[in-house]
Amino acid sequence: MISMEDLQAAIAQRVSTYNNKDFVLQKRAVQTRALLESRNQILARDITSPFAIPRQHISAMDGYGIAQGSDLSQETRIEIVGESQAGRPYEGKLAAGQGVRLFTGAVVPDDCDTVIMQENTNFAVIKGSIDKSKPYSITLSQDAKPAQNIRQQGEEIASGEVVLKAGKRLNPTDISLLANLGFAEVEVFQPLTVGLIATGDELVAIGNELSHLAQIYNSNTPTLKSMLAHLPVTVQDYGIIPDNLAQTTTAINEAMQTCDVLISTAGVSVGDYDFLTTVIEDLGQINHYKVAMKPGKPFVFGELTQNLDKPVLYFGLPGNPLSTVVGALQFVIPALWQLSGARLQEQPTPLMLKACLTNNVKKSAGRKDFQRGIVTQTGVGEYEVECFTSQQSHRIKQLSRANCFVVLDKDSGNVAAGSTVIVQPFPWLQQ
Repeated sequence: MISMEDLQAAIAQRVSTYNNKDFVLQKRAVQTRALLESRNQILARDITSPFAIPRQHISAMDGYGIAQGSDLSQETRIEIVGESQAGRPYEGKLAAGQGVRLFTGAVVPDDCDTVIMQENTNFAVIKGSIDKSKPYSITLSQDAKPAQNIRQQGEEIASGEVVLKAGKRLNPTDISLLANLGFAEVEVFQPLTVGLIATGDELVAIGNELSHLAQIYNSNTPTLKSMLAHLPVTVQDYGIIPDNLAQTTTAINEAMQTCDVLISTAGVSVGDYDFLTTVIEDLGQINHYKVAMKPGKPFVFGELTQNLDKPVLYFGLPGNPLSTVVGALQFVIPALWQLSGARLQEQPTPLMLKACLTNNVKKSAGRKDFQRGIVTQTGVGEYEVECFTSQQSHRIKQLSRANCFVVLDKDSGNVAAGSTVIVQPFPWLQQ
């Protein structure tokens, strides 16, 4: 069996080749998205600023803009001949010894070279007697230096500067930046089509009735749809495939014609009615099979190639709901972010924390173990975690109660209460 880390590296390497050879990023289809619909989409073109930020010299605070050549020493009197508000600049000209009242965010007149905070004047004393319709005088209560309290034109962003590069995964702060620059829409990579297939005679789609006790609902497809909802992909549900070789072959062959990535659940073990590995080998190849982790050992990474212009990458997840969640988090979702064109630093990495274990945990050496637990923050940067006593992978209520996986190294045995362990909080709790 391949280790989890080696499998992650192998998938990342194959995807890198795929993005640079089999389905070249630079040649992928691009679509225009409304800015407010672009979150988590992957930017396909560099964004350059159409203008400088700030667009003009801006006052950093409430105060007075003083004309160039004025005396800025304490006790100097300045004649105030107007004011500049945010959105309403002062239009007149100033001479030495004159100034204008300024408010935070207001345009500083071109012939002003410094802004005096109103707290550094006698403003508080004369405030009640000021008639803004006429010039009035203020007195500086301390010395000032030129160029103080002014945000210079273009000091943050120059006109024509590249502010976001292709491959950026757009987040709310990027949307803020683009909105400040006036972009109502952006060009992003067209989402990949990800196909989902569930297999098993026992499965029934939710919304239908269970007709006998041997049937169960297909929970894996809804689970995966939910887990992939925030990714820049389009999900195509190809339904439930019965345990039949011919029907499995037909279904996989049809799905691979229309999707970029295919994900199946169940049918990848070694049972008499598990046909998926046979079909994948007939229509493509299996790159890796079985990984040293628990749950989720029967995991398949391969590709479908028969009569295709480009390979369709394939992920075969076990049918157990917990194994599906673990495999999707550790292998599938990272690969999809990479496939979507997100630069390395833009690909979400699982949050890992150190926590104090509050109860004894049983584990056998040999496989990396993902045990369900509840992690609690006990202080700044301090956590404790309780593992559930029973860790059978079929316990779906327990998975719903948990808020994290306790990740135990493959060589580890039993772990005693009080030990420091690695915890992986469920990402949907942070999204």
